[in-house]
This record gives sequence, structure tokens and C-alpha cells, in this order.
Amino acid sequence: MRTTDQRLWAIFLGAVVPSLGASAAEPAKTPARPRELWIGAAVADITPDKPVALDGHRNLRVSNQVQSPITATALALESRRGDQALDQAIIVSCDLVAVRSGIVEKVRERIKPRLPDFPVEKLFLCATHTHNAPVTLEGRYALPEQGVMKPVEYVDFMVGRVAEAIAECWRNRRPGKVGWGQSQAVVAQNRRAVYADGSAQMYGPTNVDTFRGIEGYEDHNLDVLFFWDQQEHLIATAINVPCPAQEAEGGLAIHADFWHPARQMLRQRHGGRLLVLAWTGASGDQTSRPMYGRAADERMRKLRGLTRLEEVARRIVAAWEDAYDAARKDLRQDVPLEHRVEQIQLPYRKVTEAEAAEARKEAAKYANDPAQRWNYRWHQGVVDRYEAQRSGAEGTCPMELHVLRLGDVAIATNEFELYTDYGVQIKARSPAVQTFVIQLTGSAGYLPTERAVRGGGYGAVIQSSRVGPEGGQVLVDRTLDRIRSMWPK
Repeated sequence: MRTTDQRLWAIFLGAVVPSLGASAAEPAKTPARPRELWIGAAVADITPDKPVALDGHRNLRVSNQVQSPITATALALESRRGDQALDQAIIVSCDLVAVRSGIVEKVRERIKPRLPDFPVEKLFLCATHTHNAPVTLEGRYALPEQGVMKPVEYVDFMVGRVAEAIAECWRNRRPGKVGWGQSQAVVAQNRRAVYADGSAQMYGPTNVDTFRGIEGYEDHNLDVLFFWDQQEHLIATAINVPCPAQEAEGGLAIHADFWHPARQMLRQRHGGRLLVLAWTGASGDQTSRPMYGRAADERMRKLRGLTRLEEVARRIVAAWEDAYDAARKDLRQDVPLEHRVEQIQLPYRKVTEAEAAEARKEAAKYANDPAQRWNYRWHQGVVDRYEAQRSGAEGTCPMELHVLRLGDVAIATNEFELYTDYGVQIKARSPAVQTFVIQLTGSAGYLPTERAVRGGGYGAVIQSSRVGPEGGQVLVDRTLDRIRSMWPK
């Protein structure tokens, strides 16, 4: 027995020990080099030097002064491992009402020869939705022949300035650090009043006997990204506020609405060269103007000695600083950056026969009045959609979707004035620690909820909306599919 045991032990040693020795002799694997996040930022003044038609209203307004500059702020992000680029993105925040059709393509054409190593499809623009910026779409209004910069002229001027900012931010990119944080700021307030008969009205009166409540949710979370250089000097920040910049909304002055005083306050406190990107969150049904309690709001504002624009900016800056105080304790540089771009197809909202008949009647009222071109196009567009629907030529609504992962943060875009409920769905169901939703990367109109469609009113009627609740849910689900693919279990 003893001899048998010895023989078995010798066989075991002969088989196992040499393999252990060979394994020990292999060189240890070199750990992968850490990733570096390269960051660049630049800003361009896109304020026209001539009077322009101002966007966002039914009737023509021609600017007569500049109250504050309007800008385009560009952010370049690149993930590298050594000399290898892992992924890239360029995001440009513009003080415009929307990024009208064709503008992104013009910018991409302009920068492609200047940035040969950058895939131009990974560039997108987003709008703050100020209603005091130039019109960028031909044919919207009947403009005077003389004394006004035409939309095509302004677009050419603006695209040139934006391209310069993009080239500069790409050229200036250096290794840096990123942080993210969240706080709360009461900026967004749902602007749709609901009445006893079930109807809803944007900016409807609330001091009447038939008022029954505010239609939807308000998102008071303020999500922020912070970008530092290697010496930990703050160079740029992106602020995601679920509210359009239309506090002022009217008048004949060019200005950036509440984002101008917000930028000024941040630069005064955190460095005059700090670049601030304004990212408008899902807020097609929101405003910064109070729907009730206006007297108390006005009293407090006057006691503080602030305009309404400054009051909104004060709230944004206070929340930003609250987030910054915590986020700067957790600076990151070896973070994943992934950027996926996809053309998704959304079902168009169906036009009923009754809606088409009503739109045809309304369009006829304005057809021969050049001053009412906006109203004519608004109604005639429904008629055209109905005819395409009947003929089977309607198809689907294409939308370019960008989804990014930056560390623990997800960023998702859409081309709509997206009702807040959809943004809340995306944020609530996302696996990311923080999720930024950026609307108006295009000009696709309002995307209302089913509840809003039942209530009617501007922003929910068929004239306001090419894509309806069915398409809204497709948008949410497709966006979440892409986000989840970046957070594998």
C-alpha cells in the first residue's frame, strides 16, 4: 500500500508541479493604461449686427436693440488610451429658439475639412429656446425687402461663427477631469391650466371659478457636469434645467433670456473665463413664469432688487453651487466615454378628418394675407399631413438620437419640445446614477402626453404636434434601450 501511495504521489507531482512552474515563469500581464479624458471648450458670439426677425411668435417682430449677446458654447470630449482615441463628442449649446432643419448639416459640412480626425456625426447642437433670437427658417414671415438681415444670411453668419468655436474647442482639448452633481432649483413650472370641463390652456388664467389645477408634473432637479483642467482649474460646466429660456419671451430686443445673468453670476464667482453650456431638459409644457402666486413672487423679487431674469438666474446659480460643493470632492479622469448615434423612426400623430376640415377652414382665412404667413402655414401643414396620410405617403418621422455615457452619467437627446413626463420616465428608468435629457437638438415641434391631447390647447393640438403620445413612448423606450446597452449587468 505504501509503495502504491508513493507511485500515485510521484505521478501527481510530475503532472501538476511542472505546469505550475511553467505558469510561474510566464511574464505577468501589463495592466491596461488608464483612460484619459480630453476636454476642450470655446464660445462664439452669434449676435447679428443688423436688425433681424425674431423667432417664436405668430406675428413678425423685428429687433431694434441688443439687450444681451446670444452665444454658442462648444464642448469637445475625447476618451483616449495613450495615442488611441476611444470615443468622441462635440456638443454646442446655442441661444436659439430651435435648431432648425438643415443647420446641423451645414455646420458638419463646414467643419469636416477642418477636423479630419473627428467623425462629424458625433456633433450635435441644442437650443435654449429663447424667443428673442433670430429666425433661421426662410418663409416663416413676410419680411421687409430692406433693412432686415434675411434668415439665410443670418444662418450663414451663425454657422461660420459656430464652426470657429468648434474648431477652437477641438484644437484646445487637453487632459482634464470631470465631475457631476445634482441639486434642486424651482425654475420650471407647468404652464397648462386645467378647467372644470376637462379642457386645458397654456398660460390659462388660474384666478377663475372654473380653474381646477395644473395639468402635469414639474421637474425641479438641476443636473450639472463640471470640467477641470489637470491643475483642477474649473474651465467649463453644463447645466441641465428642465425649463425653456422664455421668461421674457416678447419685445423687440435680442437677448439670451435668463441664461445671460446666470452666466454672468457664475463667472463673477468662479472665474471670468468659465464657459457655461445651457442644456434644456424635457420641458415642452413648462415655463419659468409662475402660474399663480404672482403677487407674492413679485414682492419678494422687488425686496431682493432683482428683475425676473435675475431671479431665475439666482435660483440656478444657488443650486449649481450646492452641487459644485459636493461634486468637487469626487473628480474623475479615468472614466468611460461612449457616444452612440442612431436614426430612429417615430410614428406620426394621426390627423382625424375633423381636424383636417377645421385646419382647412382656418388656413383659408389667412391664405391671401402675407402678414399672416405663420398662421397659414400652421394650419395648412395639418391639411398637407392629412393628404399624405390618406395617400399612404406619410411614412414615419425620422429623428437623430444621441446617447452618451460619461462615467456614471447618461446623456440623451431629442429634437422635440418634449413634455416633462417623458423626461421623467427616461430619468426614472435609466440605470445611470444621473441622466441628462437634452431637448431641441432639432425642430420637431411639441411632443405632448395623452393627458395633454385630451385637454387640447396650444402645444397639444394637432397643429402643434407632428408626433403624439404613441411616438413619445417609442422615443422613451428606444432611448432607454440605448442607455441600458451602455450599462451591461
